[in-house]
Amino acid sequence: MATMGLLMLLTLAASLHFLSICFHRVCVHTFRGPHWCEYCANFMWGLIAQGVKCADCGLNVHKQCSKMVPNDCKPDLKHVKKVYSCDLTTLVKAHTTKRPMVVDMCIREIESRGLNSEGLYRVSGFSDLIEDVKMAFDRDGEKADISVNMYEDINIITGALKLYFRDLPIPLITYDAYPKFIESAKIMDPDEQLETLHEALKLLPPAHCETLRYLMAHLKRVTLHEKENLMNAENLGIVFGPTLMRSPELDAMAALNDIRYQRLVVELLIKNEDILF
Repeated sequence: MATMGLLMLLTLAASLHFLSICFHRVCVHTFRGPHWCEYCANFMWGLIAQGVKCADCGLNVHKQCSKMVPNDCKPDLKHVKKVYSCDLTTLVKAHTTKRPMVVDMCIREIESRGLNSEGLYRVSGFSDLIEDVKMAFDRDGEKADISVNMYEDINIITGALKLYFRDLPIPLITYDAYPKFIESAKIMDPDEQLETLHEALKLLPPAHCETLRYLMAHLKRVTLHEKENLMNAENLGIVFGPTLMRSPELDAMAALNDIRYQRLVVELLIKNEDILF
């Protein structure tokens, strides 16, 4: 028993350590005026491309020093200028939230007034107004107004939520985890299928897994109103499969063949949301 308790503590400690790690996202940068490396404290020589800068926390270092900098990036809101097209983990760390605020706010709005809307998530909203919502989040963050007073058509809000996931530089179901999720969809035995799907979820970064859990719980609630909105798990899988998953393969034919499995993955996640998460 004591050994088991120790193992549990070590596992918890390892998990907390993993959650605290945040890698720098550095890219070559041209600095105006004299600059010194924040790692080695030596001068950055040259007129252009003197070093690299972290897009999330603003760290300035020599290119060679960037390989030795600890993985302790603490994203700063002044460097995270957008909500859409921003790395999901970076966004939640910068705002110190479990999930992106755009996901929480859109889902709250949809559940408060849209669960009975026919064709929810399938019917497209007016694209210009969806872009307005996107700009509002990028500009105002959690202060963005997406209420019925601003956007009466709930399909504008569902469209903005789908656009957020499509715009992610790394999909909600990441490229690294993608093959395991597709593998699970191809398995015929239900128990083995769920076991493989559970293993696939473990490959997701914490912020991605939490956001996926929250979204699937929401989509499960959408299916409870199927008689009114005509959206079951299969229909939602068709909508969200290619929205949440993108094939890492550059081969267009291989990516096309995966579409049916992407749909099935989301359908399985919705139907088994209470077991998998």
